[in-house]
Amino acid sequence: VQLQAFGGGFVQPGGSLRLSCAASGSIYSINAMGWYRQAPGKQRELVAVITSGGSTNYADSVKGRFTISRDNAKNTVYLQMNSLKPEDTAVYYCNAGWYYSGSDYYAPSYWGQGTLVTVSS
Repeated sequence: VQLQAFGGGFVQPGGSLRLSCAASGSIYSINAMGWYRQAPGKQRELVAVITSGGSTNYADSVKGRFTISRDNAKNTVYLQMNSLKPEDTAVYYCNAGWYYSGSDYYAPSYWGQGTLVTVSS
């Protein structure tokens, strides 16, 4: 599976950005796509994930501000980020993998290139 991410950039606090990620290749091998992020000096963390059935999961830090969605016809996932804060500054990575509903566990297997989001005044 190949992933190509778009979006990112510079925005002032309170602003919005939208990231998108298009998947191609062996789509049958995945049932979920998501976004991780890594801020300078911090570990990579899960931001949001969405299954092929439309179920979503978010990090507590972004709930109510970020929305993940997908267009199955285009094999594309979107991350709408509103009310951005300086602490949202990070490199955001699109990913794809398998979501195990029984254990509520997401295992990403494929990664796209990172895209930098900078939130600053």
